[in-house]
Amino acid sequence: MSKVRYLILIFSILILGIFLSSCSEEKKMALPDGLPEYVLEDDFNMIDWERKAVNFDDMLGNQNIVGVIGANMPSLNGQKWMWHLWGIDEVISNELTVVGYHKETQTVHPILMNANNDWTITLGGKNNGADAHVPSAVKFTDKGDWALLLYVDDQLFDILVVNINE
Repeated sequence: MSKVRYLILIFSILILGIFLSSCSEEKKMALPDGLPEYVLEDDFNMIDWERKAVNFDDMLGNQNIVGVIGANMPSLNGQKWMWHLWGIDEVISNELTVVGYHKETQTVHPILMNANNDWTITLGGKNNGADAHVPSAVKFTDKGDWALLLYVDDQLFDILVVNINE
């Protein structure tokens, strides 16, 4: 093998190695300041964009897990939603954390509009057949598909996929 061919082969292997190593690097997600520490980057990998929220009992959500009154016509202008959760045993100290993830921009946002501009609100008791409920004001930053990661007492509870169109 000539010296030139040998150098071309070595150079090609080197370039291929660099290309393959750069492709295998995981892209680190930018999580916003103030996000609760129990919200993990791996939680966003659990989003199933095909599992869209459905209408049931005048609510939008994942039946027998989470349902929201007011979410059937979501908008960018802000709204009042009434969250309903099933499968919660103790509601006295439970807190609901809502983390919004916008599919197109791949960014994380708070969507709850409460006095503290916080990610978390305290759940109330039974309502409309659900084990817990809480009203809140919500506001979205962009149109498109959103995954709402819901945490109850620092544990991922469910993921609600909605489309914000106005």
